[in-house]
Amino acid sequence: MTWTLLAIAAVVVPTLLAFNVPPSATFLNQAAALVGWGFWLAVLAMALPSKAPVGSPGLKALLAVLAVLFIAAAASPFWTHLPSSLALSSLALIGAAGLAVAIGAALQSAGLGVPAFRAFCIALVIAGVCSSAIGIVQVFAPKLADGTWIARSVLDGRAVGNLRQPNHLSSLLLWSLIAAVWLGEARVISRVGSTVLSLLFIFVTVLSASRTGAVGALMLGVWGLADRRMSRHGRWLLAAMPIAYIAFWGGTSLWANLTQHVFGGETRFSGAGDVSSSRFGIWANTLALIAAHPWLGVGFGEFNLAWSLTPFPGRPGAFFDHTHDLPLQFAVELGVPLALLLTGLLMWALAAAFRAAFTRPQLRQGEASDSSNLRAAFLMVLMISVHSLLEYPLWYAYFLLPAAFAFGLCLGAAKPAPSTAAGLPSRRPLMLAAWLLACGGLYSVADYSRVVVIFSPSDTAAPLPQRIADGQQSWFFAHHANYAAATTSADPGKALGAFASASHFLLDARLMQAWATALNDAGDTDRARYVAQRLKEFRNTASADFFEPCDEAAEPIEPTEPASALPFQCLQPQRALTYKDFR
Repeated sequence: MTWTLLAIAAVVVPTLLAFNVPPSATFLNQAAALVGWGFWLAVLAMALPSKAPVGSPGLKALLAVLAVLFIAAAASPFWTHLPSSLALSSLALIGAAGLAVAIGAALQSAGLGVPAFRAFCIALVIAGVCSSAIGIVQVFAPKLADGTWIARSVLDGRAVGNLRQPNHLSSLLLWSLIAAVWLGEARVISRVGSTVLSLLFIFVTVLSASRTGAVGALMLGVWGLADRRMSRHGRWLLAAMPIAYIAFWGGTSLWANLTQHVFGGETRFSGAGDVSSSRFGIWANTLALIAAHPWLGVGFGEFNLAWSLTPFPGRPGAFFDHTHDLPLQFAVELGVPLALLLTGLLMWALAAAFRAAFTRPQLRQGEASDSSNLRAAFLMVLMISVHSLLEYPLWYAYFLLPAAFAFGLCLGAAKPAPSTAAGLPSRRPLMLAAWLLACGGLYSVADYSRVVVIFSPSDTAAPLPQRIADGQQSWFFAHHANYAAATTSADPGKALGAFASASHFLLDARLMQAWATALNDAGDTDRARYVAQRLKEFRNTASADFFEPCDEAAEPIEPTEPASALPFQCLQPQRALTYKDFR
């Protein structure tokens, strides 16, 4: 019971928080995940034997990937001048993922994988039920979404849950569906309950109108057809999911047409507009960056800076901070050789998890139950892996930690090779690391409050310069304070130090315009012109006034008017520059 209650705190609470405060729309959800998983992993670690005999090649491959990423994040402030606050945030998430993998593997190796997975699945089902209710309200009764308990959907006729993204909601519901099917197979819930829950989750996945969700429904059908170890009911239930998806889609479209309501899914598969939602454009730009920097990449965490400050006249108009594809993210930031290594290790680990889940012999009832646990865990990992080829869900703690835990369970069941059999750290270090994770999550909330007051001050708050100065002392969020300093300074030329930090997080129209102005005020005209020209490529309405003098100058002018009368943002730089000149 304790495991289940803590699993609910770790899995459910982060998915239900609609309330958030600026500057981040997801921070409280992520902090809740870190704290909840820290406490749950600590209690799970207490149940481990003093030494768990695990160490399969697949597990080592996955931990090696996380170790390389950890080293890259740690080196980034010295190698590419990534702000320490961003590097520390990445280090915390990568370390937390490694801990979840290690404890999941140790539990499975110690024979505790099934009860731990049972608690995990119960929590996922509860999260799915609550998120389904929220999604139904957002589509069928949107006026009831108050923004505090139920998030408002900014996409008409689409369910987004309290995670506020339709793709995130669909991935959560697909996980919940897998959990419901496994709980039915394990006789934790009845087959009728498993069926009803599965249909509910696939229905709200339809309401999200996520194309990733449609792919997931198809994957569930393939699983049902291919997995001969599952009961007939379980197989038919999964095989029916693509059919149920199509039926719910048609029914919801009919309802929308008859009642004059909006169903956002009606336009998602129509082929109108950009079917890739700008992904084709950002992938093309990413490949160009990889071709320009094939060996070492642009640096860990530096994709947004490098992409924003590299000439791409036909670039997508949105401001992207990720490539929306995990292997491409590795390649553009770390270089092709290291990306091939990391992707190869991940594929090796995934293959090892598949073998453990689907080819393990079943000789006893205990092993049969254990094997069904692993197959469900593997499908969860596979689902989020497919999602990671189209977006970046693993940058969010509430997806990263469950995925890492499920991956660890699968790899903990893999048979260690004789030459590599070794134990993970003993129980005590794992417990201490988990408590540190929980405490670190709680500290991050207090640390975040130092920048919240900058963007949402109370009536008694200190003056803005003082609030910014205090926020710049934050361990994890100083870059937000530097953004405020850079974009609110009355004398931008004197705030160049703030730009040096804020520009590594997310270059948007406001920051790029302020940065160009600051560089020009400081006499660095060429770099100011370069930033302005890159901003112009985004064709953003927020910078229309900034470029209005250039539009006026494009009209016929008197021959006697000197060209030097044009403001800096209308002219090209006089020397060749690259993004590296702005680190």
